[in-house]
Amino acid sequence: MRRALSLALACAAALTACATGGRDDAMRIKSLPRAEVDIDPDARIEGGREKAMAGYRDFLQSAPDDPLRVEALRRLGDMEIESNEEREQRRAETGARAAGSADYRHAIKLYEDLLKAYPRYRGNDRVLYQLARAYEGAGDYERALRALARLTTEYRATPHFDEAHFRRGEILFVTQDYGKAESAYAEVLRQGEGSAFFEKAQYKHGWARFKQGRYEAGLDSFFGVLDRHLRNRDPGTLTGDIPDMSRGEQELLDDTFRVVSLSLSYLHGPETIVALFERHGARRYEFRVYQRLGDLYLKQERIQDAAGSYNAFVRRYPNHPQAPFFQLKVVDAYKQGGFAAQSLEAKKEFVTRYGVKSEFRRVNTEAAYAQILPDLKAQLEELARHYHGSAQKSKQPADYQEAAVWYRTWLESFPRDPQAAQLNFLLAEMLFESRQFFEAAQEYEKTAYHYPAHAKSADAGYAALLAYDEQEKRLASEAQRAWRLAGLTSAVRFVDRFGADPRTPAVLTRSAERYYALGAPEQAGELAQRVLARQPEAEAGLRRTAWTVVAHTQFERGAFDRAEAAYQQALALMPAGDPARAAMTERLAASVYKQGEQSRATGDTRAAVAHFLRVGRVAPGSPVRATAEYDAAAGLIALKDWGAAVTVLEGFRKAYPNHALRSEVSGKLAVAYLESGQLPRAAAEFEAMAAGQTDPNLRREALWQAAELYDKAGSHGSAIAAYQRYAREFPRPLEPALEARSRVAESYKKNGQWRDYQQALTEIVRADQGAGGERTDRTRYLGATAALTLAEPAYDEYRKVKLVEPLKKSLAVKKDKMQAALKAYGSVAEYGVAEVATASTFRIAEIYRDFSRELLASQRPKGLSPEELEQYDVLLEEQAFPFEEKSIEIHEVNAARVTQGIYDRWVKDSFAALGKLKPVRYAKPERGPEVIDAIR
Repeated sequence: MRRALSLALACAAALTACATGGRDDAMRIKSLPRAEVDIDPDARIEGGREKAMAGYRDFLQSAPDDPLRVEALRRLGDMEIESNEEREQRRAETGARAAGSADYRHAIKLYEDLLKAYPRYRGNDRVLYQLARAYEGAGDYERALRALARLTTEYRATPHFDEAHFRRGEILFVTQDYGKAESAYAEVLRQGEGSAFFEKAQYKHGWARFKQGRYEAGLDSFFGVLDRHLRNRDPGTLTGDIPDMSRGEQELLDDTFRVVSLSLSYLHGPETIVALFERHGARRYEFRVYQRLGDLYLKQERIQDAAGSYNAFVRRYPNHPQAPFFQLKVVDAYKQGGFAAQSLEAKKEFVTRYGVKSEFRRVNTEAAYAQILPDLKAQLEELARHYHGSAQKSKQPADYQEAAVWYRTWLESFPRDPQAAQLNFLLAEMLFESRQFFEAAQEYEKTAYHYPAHAKSADAGYAALLAYDEQEKRLASEAQRAWRLAGLTSAVRFVDRFGADPRTPAVLTRSAERYYALGAPEQAGELAQRVLARQPEAEAGLRRTAWTVVAHTQFERGAFDRAEAAYQQALALMPAGDPARAAMTERLAASVYKQGEQSRATGDTRAAVAHFLRVGRVAPGSPVRATAEYDAAAGLIALKDWGAAVTVLEGFRKAYPNHALRSEVSGKLAVAYLESGQLPRAAAEFEAMAAGQTDPNLRREALWQAAELYDKAGSHGSAIAAYQRYAREFPRPLEPALEARSRVAESYKKNGQWRDYQQALTEIVRADQGAGGERTDRTRYLGATAALTLAEPAYDEYRKVKLVEPLKKSLAVKKDKMQAALKAYGSVAEYGVAEVATASTFRIAEIYRDFSRELLASQRPKGLSPEELEQYDVLLEEQAFPFEEKSIEIHEVNAARVTQGIYDRWVKDSFAALGKLKPVRYAKPERGPEVIDAIR
């Protein structure tokens, strides 16, 4: 367990160091490891330390003369210290004052009693050690010092000897008795490096001297600490940490370097460093001493002193691997302090002393030199940019010349560097600014074409052309032609290399014009084509002229596709109000239509259609469009591409409502709708055709077709309207008109429109019955089925009436309903339509049968005696029997139709009824054809 005294003394030492001069330079003692108290473990006692302590106290009270008393006193004292230190530990961890705070008085009393009672006890050195800990914990540093002094005086062979002196030094340091503290630390140092406290003592020994103002003497101690850690170790680089070092070790060295720097700053700075290393001998880490001193000066804003410290190392060791970085620190120091002129001169010194041809490079390894190359590049660039900026402000040739020197030095030093192109570009810019156009053109071309592609490649290539232009203005006419040709060569080189650059079209167009002016039409034409092929496109004014020329040429050659593309481009570039726009549009439409004709002539109908349709897209206002779209629709119909044909024809009719071909379009569109499965649209088209036809037969056929298509498509409302219109407008011939009415009725039935359904059926019956000689089998059938359906409500009404008391009244009602139903079914039977006659015959027979059953099941009068009830039943049977006989007779009529080859549902139902009415004869298994014999 770490001692509380060490913790307290360490904190006090740190505070004292901070108070001196206001600097955080003292080593943080509390971060150092402490020695552990070696207490022999006792046998385990059930219940823990408190129970053990209670046991020792009981023992001490009960056995005052026992030989083990001395051990009990020692052990109890040790446990008291452990208990108190644990309390302090908990307080430290929780950050609050814990219950039962540390109280070392009991431990102190126990140890003092032991020393007094047992002066010859063999473990008194340990007791004194523990007593010092207890005094320390209680904050009694004076008595702790006395205990430690007694321990080191009386027990020089104790294993705690060096630690005791170190702790003496710590207490004396905290109490600011630095001279005695130095002596105490020196005692530890005399024990040699084998002591666990040697390094801590050496470090604090230096601090004790520092606190006394003996800075140079303190440096000897501090350098001892540095030597222990760095003498045989790679010190790293100026820009990096010392490698392979733990965090604790790094912190110790940081603190040591800090106090060393403070000491040097109080002495003679770099001069003291020189004397120090001459006295101690060279060290690999010497550069770090210069570095730390310079950094301290910089932190104190002593800029000149900082730069002087860094420069001192450079002057003393100009070819040391870290020397360039010290020179850079000089640059940064002056820059940080605002000394621009000195910083600039330091940069020049750096690039001169450590350039690629320097002595430094010759004597150092390539790996070492490679470390400064990034800074060398940066400083050269900064010098070049600085003088370039100055020249831009001053316009003085000397400044331009200075900038050129540094740009060229950079380029000569790093010709293959990725940044070389950028710097070469800046050199060319500077030459252009200083009106050295000939040299600028050369450097621009070098920037553009002698390096791998970079961000300024295209800009440099274009700037070279500007330099050529400027230089051309200075030349006489004879020299101008040669220079212009050189410039054109550079221009072609530009467009070949930088085809994607947005300035390329302008360069091409201007070059084409210049070649033309120089009498080179082939080159001019080739460049014009390149203008047109340029992507992204050139500026509108440049492209319009070129496209128009190309378009006319291609049209005359019969290359209508190329002509079309050219006309489109030219039109797109024409202002909306340009007078030539209309003629250009017609040429465009003609070029597209001609492509359609070419495809049609070769039998490629699909391609022809595509071209015809494109006329409307590329020239929507052209008169050619209507003809082209009609031709396209004809082609699509020929290809049976009904969907596409529909689209085209609909568009045609909408776009050209008064066109002479409109009537033909309707017929084609109706067929296309029908073939493409668009039945409602086809129906509507046929309906529209009917409305527009003057020929009644064509109108009738178109209207019927419309109605059927509506019906087939499930458009019942439209179908009903069409059929009604047909029946209304074309009542003759009768059969299709009646068929139309029948379909109207069926639609009403499907839609649940029962009233309309009944009305439609009535109209069918009326129309058929009044047709006279126009009646046909189909009209009779339609009339009969309608009449049969109309009879059903009368049958339903009859079935609803029940014979109840008063029987006379209900019987009269049922008879009336019976007569109405018989009349209705009788009318149906008169049609002579077999499948309707069987149904009406079955219903009539069932009406009689039902009446017979209803009589027998009717409600009996109340108050009849048994004899009267029996007589009443006999009378009812007599009344009901004729109706049952009538039912049998009529069912037999229906059954007899089998001999006529009629055996439908109603005939079957009549056989079933006869099986119940006359079971002996009719209740036999059905045997197919033999049923006829059974009936006979």
